[in-house]
Amino acid sequence: MIRSFVTPAIFLLLTIFLAPPSAAQELSLPAPSPLAKVMQTAGITEITVTYSSPGKKDREIFGGLVPFDELWRTGANAATTIELSHDVMMAGKAVPAGLYSIFSIPGKDSWTVIINKNADQSGTRSYDEALDQARFMAKPMASPTVRERMTFLFENTKSDSTTLVLDWAGTHVALPITIDTSALAAAGIDTYVDSAAGRLARSARYLLENDGDLDQAGMLADAAVAANLSWFNLWIQASVLYAQGDNKSALKLAKQAWELGEQAENFFYRERIEAALTDWKKKKK
Repeated sequence: MIRSFVTPAIFLLLTIFLAPPSAAQELSLPAPSPLAKVMQTAGITEITVTYSSPGKKDREIFGGLVPFDELWRTGANAATTIELSHDVMMAGKAVPAGLYSIFSIPGKDSWTVIINKNADQSGTRSYDEALDQARFMAKPMASPTVRERMTFLFENTKSDSTTLVLDWAGTHVALPITIDTSALAAAGIDTYVDSAAGRLARSARYLLENDGDLDQAGMLADAAVAANLSWFNLWIQASVLYAQGDNKSALKLAKQAWELGEQAENFFYRERIEAALTDWKKKKK
């Protein structure tokens, strides 16, 4: 008869490793290439790079572990990604807002940096050149420090530009990024003003239609028109004046609202304003 001898220590180990997943405590160990993330705001644009950071470990990196003139995922594990909150220019190439992967082809004297539209990939097997958003050349420079781990960082950040840098094992590769912050800010202001004007006009309409304070409604309508001279805002302003008994001024503004509405894509009060123009002419003072 064969006897089986299981010591208490072995029994404990078997209990731990054979336990169902729900009963076992998750094991956390240091990753060989830990996850890293760096974010920079330039003006109003957020730029975020997420990557796994391999170590040098006394190895020759560029021209060794990372061969020259071959496609590289520019990191380890899953694809290194760059996320842009607004459109930018990278080394003079247009890159719209969105999430991208970063690949590269390191060379002894020059690198090709690749921004690819497929951000959900790892290694280079699933890389598809047809999905490249942009490619540009970058010149590798000697770094003053020999970093143990591959690192992305930002330098020389201004309101309309920054420089994304890859620095590892004594090599420094810089990628200039420029942003039309003035145009973005102007567009943001226009959007904000239009939104504010809409809220002012809707507030004036609420007071008008619910027996509210007509003087307050008039001030709100005036402010809406001052912010955005649209057919809708003019119509609300005209309606308030009519309710206050100023038929002549109301008719004049209603005509302006009609003219602007005829040029608009969504003139949804056409019949209402047309009827008011006919009716208000009869009551003009």
